[in-house]
Amino acid sequence: MFSKACEYGIKAIIYIASQSMLERRVKIVEVVEHIESPVAFTAKIVGSLVKENIVQSVTGPYGGFYIEKFRMDQIKMIDIVTAIDGDTIFNGCGLGLKECNSDEPCPMHNKFVQIRADLKDMLNSTSILELAEGLKSGKTMLIR
Repeated sequence: MFSKACEYGIKAIIYIASQSMLERRVKIVEVVEHIESPVAFTAKIVGSLVKENIVQSVTGPYGGFYIEKFRMDQIKMIDIVTAIDGDTIFNGCGLGLKECNSDEPCPMHNKFVQIRADLKDMLNSTSILELAEGLKSGKTMLIR
């Protein structure tokens, strides 16, 4: 459903948020160990999320990535998805056609309209705080 970059970005943000709840900053090496992702690729993704002001970064020996606690409830999943993948998940054709719309629909178009609306609602209503709390409590996991 999401691109690999988006999957890694979401996992990284959830991990960073869970550690930020403990008032810890994390280095990229720690993030990739806990989400099982490639270092350079993940560093690029997290770097782009820093530029989008979703994650903060401090350099130096006591530095690392973090998310301010008061912002965790404000940052929604849609912010991460659109920062990494743009809005193509909401607009592109489900069958990959160059053009597909309500005037000239693909065979799956009308089915995807409701799925996309539901997905957008879920991403708009799910905060990083909610997901990080699940990870912190042990009710959810990022790797298997």
